[in-house]
Amino acid sequence: MAAVVGIQEQRGPAVFALRTLAVATCYYAAGRLGLLCRLTVEGAVFTPIYPPTGVALACLLVFGLGCWPGVTLGAFFLVLSLGTPGPDALGILFGNTAGPVCAYLMLRRVGFGTDLGRLRDGLALVFLGALAAMMISSTVDVVTLILAGKLAATHFWPIWLVWWVGDAMGVLIVTPVLLVLFEARGLPSLARWKEALALGVVAAVLVPVATRSSMSALFLVYPLLIWAALRFRLAGSMLCALFASVMAAVAATQGVGAFARLSPVEVMLKLQLFNGALALTALLLSAVITEQHNTRMSVEEACQELAEALEHLSAHDHPAGRAPPEAEELRRAEELRRARDER
Repeated sequence: MAAVVGIQEQRGPAVFALRTLAVATCYYAAGRLGLLCRLTVEGAVFTPIYPPTGVALACLLVFGLGCWPGVTLGAFFLVLSLGTPGPDALGILFGNTAGPVCAYLMLRRVGFGTDLGRLRDGLALVFLGALAAMMISSTVDVVTLILAGKLAATHFWPIWLVWWVGDAMGVLIVTPVLLVLFEARGLPSLARWKEALALGVVAAVLVPVATRSSMSALFLVYPLLIWAALRFRLAGSMLCALFASVMAAVAATQGVGAFARLSPVEVMLKLQLFNGALALTALLLSAVITEQHNTRMSVEEACQELAEALEHLSAHDHPAGRAPPEAEELRRAEELRRARDER
């Protein structure tokens, strides 16, 4: 017994260390990817979508509050990769950790479900996880840089706005995708794979055209998003939104398509409005569709249980081998409903 306890005590710190290192690695990799698309506003460089915030919140929701050291360690490595860190690095590390941690605490307080199967889960992620909590990280980071003399205090609000929106977009777009991947169970049928492949091909052709066309055709993405949400719910819509947001960010940094001949501030506003509308549409539409699907499944299960109960209660009033009329009608209605769903 003592040997077993000793092994468990040794395994605990080892698992904690490996989990912390894994979270830090994912945070750092997401940060380096996010820094590939950068814009400049009022002399400050920012990323339209900051993936590390989404990675940090997803890790906290999946592994629990105990993985916060991995978030801080990943943020430290990211700051270290950008240059020699100064005293202001402590404020940056605190802000980058406090934002996701506060988002996790608020979401858990309201009973957030990681499967995003209810509309209230989608609304909580938008208003608490993204918009509210990311104000903490953006405020701490920008104030720290101003106190360190790296940013001008007169530019606080525009810099704070782009910093906050970038962090919020990371939560809105990246966190749902990671939660979907974590919650994935089993493989879809061959017919679903064919439709998913068709959707991917259409997205690969349509999204670059919409984001890089000189006719400002960003609206072409929304029918594709609706198709993905209706047929594949959260997995399809959020992957589609992620791809469209990345392509729009690339077009914005290159100043082509809908973002040509615009000032840096106009590019930032147009890009963030597009990304925000895209993420909100994908997340909330998928949540509504998933909630309706779960409600329908619950009703079908209740009908099946009712049919079985009627058959059991009425068995003594009918010849052997024959079900009561009520059960037959319920079973017939259930078969018709399933046939209609399959079509």
